[in-house]
Amino acid sequence: METHECAVLKLFVVGILVNVWMMKGLSAADGFSTEPTVPRPKKPCNESQLQWEVEVCGEYFKRDMAQIDPQHWCNLTHFISEYHLFTLCTETKSQFVHCYWPNPLVETYIIHIHKHFFSNCTMEHIVWVDPPEKTLTILILIPVFLTMAMIALVVWCSKRSDNLA
Repeated sequence: METHECAVLKLFVVGILVNVWMMKGLSAADGFSTEPTVPRPKKPCNESQLQWEVEVCGEYFKRDMAQIDPQHWCNLTHFISEYHLFTLCTETKSQFVHCYWPNPLVETYIIHIHKHFFSNCTMEHIVWVDPPEKTLTILILIPVFLTMAMIALVVWCSKRSDNLA
């Protein structure tokens, strides 16, 4: 056998061995059972306990909000940590009583809290105006020119590849 043929044969044998070795490591039957697993019984959601637990979270939130001046209740930066603790509390308590979060009961209570603390927080109505014409023209022309440049580039590349063939 010539050296070139011998090298090709060795490469072929090594390729087969590597392929077998990798497929053995990736086989799902080696490390996993093929028997179906019995799902663990999930405990039902205890909504009455959840209602009580969420109200406890609300009382903590009300106590924390009493420490903040009511004129700052509409500024989120003044109570963001308290609100975070409130939502974290409701989420934790929901999981504790085997309920998903958010659920309608928790959402109803959160809406109640919002109505109590944030009902007077109205945002000013924002009046949208068009940008100046120069800005608008630039914002329109940039994508148009980019599209034309990409089309020209595709056409140029396809003509160039035709000439090379």
